[in-house]
Amino acid sequence: MNDSDQLQVWARRFRHFAAVDCPQDPLYVAICQAVAAEPELLALMSLAPAGQAKVNLLLAALHERVLAGVPHELGGYFPSIGGTRLPDEALPGLLLDFARAQRPAIEAHLRHSRTQTNEIGRCAVLWPALQHIARLRGREALSLIDFGCSAGLNLGVERYHYRYPEFSLGAAPGPGVPVIECDWLGDAPAPAPAPQAWRLEQRLGLDLAPVDLRDASALRWLQACLWPYDRERAQRLQQAVALSRGHEPELRQSADALGLLAQRLAQEPAWAAGQPVLFNSWVLYYFEPEALAQHRARVAELILRHGLVWLSAESPSQCPPGLRPAPLAGGLQEDAATLWTLQWAEAGRLCQQALAWSHPHGRWLQWLA
Repeated sequence: MNDSDQLQVWARRFRHFAAVDCPQDPLYVAICQAVAAEPELLALMSLAPAGQAKVNLLLAALHERVLAGVPHELGGYFPSIGGTRLPDEALPGLLLDFARAQRPAIEAHLRHSRTQTNEIGRCAVLWPALQHIARLRGREALSLIDFGCSAGLNLGVERYHYRYPEFSLGAAPGPGVPVIECDWLGDAPAPAPAPQAWRLEQRLGLDLAPVDLRDASALRWLQACLWPYDRERAQRLQQAVALSRGHEPELRQSADALGLLAQRLAQEPAWAAGQPVLFNSWVLYYFEPEALAQHRARVAELILRHGLVWLSAESPSQCPPGLRPAPLAGGLQEDAATLWTLQWAEAGRLCQQALAWSHPHGRWLQWLA
C-alpha cells in the first residue's frame, strides 16, 4: 500500500470514529473530520506502533497538550479546561497550527503512549458479572486479575455506587463515592435485591505500562484519554483516584503477563482462597490476529489447569469462536457496543457464555446470561 492509499485508509477511520464512536462529543466529531481532510495530520498516525495505531491515540495526544496548559486558541474549544467555544470554521486551521507547534510532544505520545482502559463506568457491568461468576462457581471469595489494568481503578469495583432504573448495587452513596448511572435494557429481569454474594480476596493488575497515579503526567494522560465534553466521566475518574489513595492494588509491569499469572496461580497458596477471575476490557482490540489466537490458547490452558474464569469485555469482533450472542435490543449498533463473554471449565472441558452487551463506557447494559 502506497502512502496516498494509507492516508485514505486513515481518513475513512477518522470519519467512522466521528460517526460511530464519538457522535456525542461535538468537538471530537469536528476534530476527526478536520484530521480526515488534512494529509499532514493523517500522516502522524504512521508514527504509532501497529498495535496502538488507533484514532483515539491521536485524540488523546492532542488533548494531553491542551490539559498541560499550552497557551493556544484551540483550548477555547475544550470543555475539559473550561472552554466554551463551539466547533466552527476556524477550528481546522487552529488544530493544524496547534499540532505543528506541539509536534515533538505529540510525536512522542504517538510513539510511546498507550490509550488506557481505566473506564470505571464499565464496573456497572463488572459488578453484576462478578455476582454471576460467584453463583456460577459456588464461591463467594474471588481473586480479580485485570489484564491491561492501566492504573488499576477497575480493581476497586466494590467501592463505587451503581444506580440502575429500578435498583442499586455496590457501595452506599456518599461524599466522594463515584455514582455510575446505567440503564438496564432488554427483556432480562433485573437482579432481585440481595446481599452481595462475592468478595475480593486478591487483586492484581497486569500491564505493559501500568500507570502510577502519584505521577502527575501519568494522571494527566489518563484524563486526556477521556472525551473533552464528558465531564461526568472526568469527575468519576477524579473520585476513583482519590478513593484509591491508601488502597492501591498490586500492579505489575510485564511483557508476559500470562506467564506471570501462571506463576502466581501455581506458586502462591493465597490465590487458591478465591476463585481466580481474569478480566480484560478493550484490550484484545489492539492484538494482531496471530497474537490474539496465541493469547486465547494460553488463557484456555490456564482455565483448564488452574480453574481460571475468563471475563472478557471487548469489541464484538473479538467474540470467542463459536459463540453466538443474542442480538442487541433497541436498534443500537453492535459495532459501537461492548460484548461481555465468560469462559470457564467444567469436567475438563471449556464452556463459554455471552454475558451482556453494554455501552463502552457503561451507560447501559443488556443482560444476556
